[in-house]
Amino acid sequence: MKIDYRNNRAAGSNGAERGEERGARLATSLSGTNLARAGDYNQRIVLQAVRISEHITRAEIVEQTGLTVPTIANITKRLLDRGLILNAGKRVGGRGQPALRFAINPDGCFGIGVNIDRDHVSVVALDLAGNVRARETREIAFPMPDQVVAHVREVVDAILASGAIDADRVLGIGVALPDGLGSVALPHRPEGYELWNEVDVVALFAAVMPWPVYCDNDAAAAAIGEAQFGAGLLHSSFFYLLLTAGLGGGLVIDGGYYRGATGRSGEIGFLPSSGGHMLQDSVSLSALYAMLEADGLSIASPAELEQPTAPVATVIDRWIDRAATDLVAPLTAVNCLVNPEAVLIGGRLPADLIERLAVAVNERLAAEGAGLPSLAPVIRADLAADAPAVGAAILPFNDAVFPSDNILMKVGHD
Repeated sequence: MKIDYRNNRAAGSNGAERGEERGARLATSLSGTNLARAGDYNQRIVLQAVRISEHITRAEIVEQTGLTVPTIANITKRLLDRGLILNAGKRVGGRGQPALRFAINPDGCFGIGVNIDRDHVSVVALDLAGNVRARETREIAFPMPDQVVAHVREVVDAILASGAIDADRVLGIGVALPDGLGSVALPHRPEGYELWNEVDVVALFAAVMPWPVYCDNDAAAAAIGEAQFGAGLLHSSFFYLLLTAGLGGGLVIDGGYYRGATGRSGEIGFLPSSGGHMLQDSVSLSALYAMLEADGLSIASPAELEQPTAPVATVIDRWIDRAATDLVAPLTAVNCLVNPEAVLIGGRLPADLIERLAVAVNERLAAEGAGLPSLAPVIRADLAADAPAVGAAILPFNDAVFPSDNILMKVGHD
């Protein structure tokens, strides 16, 4: 499936059409706002301030946000009334009256995230504090749409029945999957799998779920998840490498995900490698499995890579060496063009293998990139394997409660 984020006019459009396009762009870039939008944005900013702090007082929120004391008093009251934050008691010690502290209410609202790929389907339930309340991953080779929907519905029903989350406080369900899921050629792709290219994913899930449905690219979702609940809290600008059956990438700049002109930024897996093939043909789980298969070895899931046999370990060593070598040129370009604070690697590869790959890439970049103006460290992402599903679960939060500059844009009618 190809996820489109904006419509592009065909080349060769006439002057009137170009004028319309220019007007539309200006209308977006010059959009104003109104008091309702500004109030909603301020409320989300205050909620974010509470969320990223262990306990915080009104005075500290005023200092962080620049909003007035009466505004903070009104907003915190509304957030308390909505059950999104909690009274965490008074801070003792110091001079004057003890200050009332606030904390996020994990049960304030929930998001459900689904990650679909060529080798698995994962489902997570996420609370407002970023805790994964439930998770389930099923290894399924090239699952078809009807299989995926039936499985997700079964898992969600089980999560609700367990009491892990409150159905009335679920904001929505997010779905993350690779662009071109049914068209990119990977080993053992079955006939008919191209059906995914014709599927409206939002409509597919909306037919069986009672909440709003959101959809995004898996690498974008992983990067968004990392920005909100992972290493993004320390690195506001980073490039994310998602290593799954394929290889995806995502770019976060100053805390915001950058999509590019047509929503396809970060597609590092399609870059040519030093061997002339696409990068994901050597840097992916599919590539590792292909190398194992060529040696007569079989692996059914990434978990089997955690304690490999000697023959499997030998192949893993070769794969890490090849993957690290092939990543040097693309990451050199990323460093020169984007200048991120860090390059994060996440995905379904076991954590210790991601660490080994990161070390190998850092060594090669240091040796071959001595003349670069800046070189970001390559490190393992905090969320790692859960990142696309967690990022998908965050999509409803982004729409309903987390801050975004889009809130301030005047789009459509009031």
